[in-house]
Amino acid sequence: MTKAPVPVAQGQRDRLAPEPFLVDLERFSGPLDLLLHLIRSQDIDIFDIPIARITDQFQAALGRGVDRLDLDRAGEFIEMAATLVRIKAQLLLPRPGEIEWDEDPRAELVRRLLEYEHFQEVAHILSRAEGDRSRHFGKGFVEPRTVPDAVERQIDVGLLDFTEAARRIMERAAARIHRAPLRGVSVREKITLVYRLIRQARRVAFAKLFEPWGTRQHAVAALLASLELARRQVIRLEQVRAFGSIFLLRGKRASDIAEEES
Repeated sequence: MTKAPVPVAQGQRDRLAPEPFLVDLERFSGPLDLLLHLIRSQDIDIFDIPIARITDQFQAALGRGVDRLDLDRAGEFIEMAATLVRIKAQLLLPRPGEIEWDEDPRAELVRRLLEYEHFQEVAHILSRAEGDRSRHFGKGFVEPRTVPDAVERQIDVGLLDFTEAARRIMERAAARIHRAPLRGVSVREKITLVYRLIRQARRVAFAKLFEPWGTRQHAVAALLASLELARRQVIRLEQVRAFGSIFLLRGKRASDIAEEES
């Protein structure tokens, strides 16, 4: 004999029905924030998440507000929904021979939630500290440092000590070497030098353009001048062997030397 169903009042039926989660995705900074809200608001043990129920609630919240998010944030929520569905499938439909897992499929999700919750707590502590400080001090306030009181001390120094200190000062001053700044050299000056040398001899060593000065600045200016004159075909650059000496010879347009100098 079957028992007739006991009528339930409308108010009692509403209390027994699961409470809907009406959440606005724009309130949450990311999918982990929403997921942690769903877990904490229902007093769920984070180490034993009912993944099926949380997945359904997460998808329901996602379906109501994901269209209002920008593309990047929507992608983050959708990725988390896919992760929850995958974990749910692993728990509900384990593959044959894999009833016992070495690790719970929810373990990685729990780890991420605990890390996120930890950083959230740190952020809240820093925010409260900032609020407490702002109530007492203005923005940019730096606490003044206390200046220690001057203490008078007697110095036991004789004439010989003063003489020795003066001698050390003079020795340091004498050891200082002052170098006069070198005048810069231009590529145009090196071109004029090449004109003069190539007019005197048909073959000039490249090192002759900078070795008498012995500075890198002269070497660079000589190289640029030689390359420019070689481009104009005023001179030719010759090197007999690799890493050997470089020589400057008169080129096809060596006659332009007199015109340039005039």
